[in-house]
Amino acid sequence: MQDHFRRFAAYNGWANARLYDAATALKDTERKKDVKGYFRSLHGTLNHLLVADRIWLHRLTGEGEAPTGLDTVLYENFGELRAAREAEDKRIIAYVAGLEASDFGRVIHYGNTRGEAKELPLGVILAHLFNHQTHHRGQASHILRQLGVAEPPALDLLYFALPSA
Repeated sequence: MQDHFRRFAAYNGWANARLYDAATALKDTERKKDVKGYFRSLHGTLNHLLVADRIWLHRLTGEGEAPTGLDTVLYENFGELRAAREAEDKRIIAYVAGLEASDFGRVIHYGNTRGEAKELPLGVILAHLFNHQTHHRGQASHILRQLGVAEPPALDLLYFALPSA
């Protein structure tokens, strides 16, 4: 289980970097254009991913920011958003690297964004965290194509796992 989640943490950082690289091809106004996505724009979607990760890491570690709204825009500036994303990915990788095999079954008690008490095993929370990232990266990839990026980057886990040619 440790290796599984370490791979997902590394893949998550890799995929986010590729997504942000592709987003640099766009103007700021394009990244912020309302394309009727779940979080309106590419910028909004990228902010949401950072918000959700910060909320979960705060629940798991008691450290860092814990935004209160899932649609909070943490950074209007794309460069600042990217730097924060990179830092958060490093934080996730370090957190997962520090876990022992016995940690994944440990039940985590937390309050959701509506203030309701919840509890789940850490392994389920981490699976959700990485699945949530993949879900919204798919939306972001679609938004990139809508905004004219002809070839959004391949973000599948297989491209990460296969040896480079």
